[in-house]
Amino acid sequence: MNILFYFSDQQRADTLGCYGQKLDISPNIDRMAQEGTLFENAFSPQPVCGPCRAIFQTGRYATDTNCFRNNKMLPLNVKTLANYVEGCGYETAYIGKWHLASEGELEKPPVTDYQTKAVPPVLRGGYTGYWRASDVLEFTSDAYGGYVFDENMNKIEFSKYRCDAITDMALEYLDKYSKEKNKPFFMTVSHIEPHHQNNAKHYQGPLGSKEKFKNYEVPGDLASFPEGDWKEEYPDYLGACESIDYNLGRIIKKLKEKGLYDDTVIIFTSDHGSHFKTRNRDKNLNGYDDYKRTCHDAALHVPLVITGGPFKQNGKRVKELVSTGSIPKTIATLAGCPADPFMIGERLQDIACGKISEDRENAIYAQISESRLGRCIRTERWKYSIVAPNVNGGEKASSSVYIDDFLYDLDKDPYELKNLAEDEEFKGVKEELRKKLKRWIKEAESLDVTITDR
Repeated sequence: MNILFYFSDQQRADTLGCYGQKLDISPNIDRMAQEGTLFENAFSPQPVCGPCRAIFQTGRYATDTNCFRNNKMLPLNVKTLANYVEGCGYETAYIGKWHLASEGELEKPPVTDYQTKAVPPVLRGGYTGYWRASDVLEFTSDAYGGYVFDENMNKIEFSKYRCDAITDMALEYLDKYSKEKNKPFFMTVSHIEPHHQNNAKHYQGPLGSKEKFKNYEVPGDLASFPEGDWKEEYPDYLGACESIDYNLGRIIKKLKEKGLYDDTVIIFTSDHGSHFKTRNRDKNLNGYDDYKRTCHDAALHVPLVITGGPFKQNGKRVKELVSTGSIPKTIATLAGCPADPFMIGERLQDIACGKISEDRENAIYAQISESRLGRCIRTERWKYSIVAPNVNGGEKASSSVYIDDFLYDLDKDPYELKNLAEDEEFKGVKEELRKKLKRWIKEAESLDVTITDR
């Protein structure tokens, strides 16, 4: 069984028709959802680019690999997803944004710097096959041109919309691939769209996006914060999301042309969402923030649609809460690799097929860094997060002392506007969530922590 892991950067779930978007942005992903399995409640385990990618490549928490923030190199002694699947007879291909080769402090030039240089083979996380990538793609390109590097460290320039160009490289791999080799493939396509372009300080959709998507319906959480930058940025953001969908459609078409589609599992998700500068402006901000780095659903809730193999479920919609931290374990076991006890999460194919144990906890956990050093738990009804007081989240990975940050009743307050953390009426709810959060931190980080009221 071939495996395609196709993911975007900073894409909210509500940008897709299958998650309620009314504009015609995602016909290809919507068709995937109708054929396969859609996870209605999928959440990022770490809403920052580098840390989430470290989780995707290892199946281990970002604090476990020390990739708890951006500008952290993936350790050489950690077994990666590429190591697993290549060991199980797969050939690999990686295309797009890597973000796991440079090492240094935040907001300063890295000490080990591959941000604009070719990533050497030893720092490619075990990928030994086709490689068309840049460590920090937003530094080697903007939405309309730039460059990546190939497996031989040669610069590959492009001068078209970036999402199209990255997809061209994925299609090149598929054109070269031959199933007669008797080796299935594992291909990752890591787009940077719809992530904002750092140097331009704007989202960059294809030309014409502002006009094409000007009549969008404002998501409820954003409408509650007029001070955010969504009024100016959202049409281009949606344009970039449309390009993500269009280019996935191109890959699906190629798979069908080559007779590979029926033997391929396709996983679509995003590393995290975007709150458009509407969150993390509170007194507990110790570090910096712009569009993510928060416990709020705007950043944590991501799309997750999978089809092919056990996920071909004729439009099944899974309501259980799942973490995208489960994707590495899912991919490794789909590839026939033995389940590794160090990998976090669960086999999503089991959830899709209804193999859910009675004692399964229907909750997700996340680590927050850079804006603050925080942790959170989300259940069906509640969101509870904690913060390490007076600690810069870009400097420290963990803490043994936390205080309350946010408590939300999601049934009554789905846009997370009323913080109940200091409300005596909900003290019992908070205490129960505290116990669960402390237990999870102990399991994930081997730390006994103290959590107190503000």
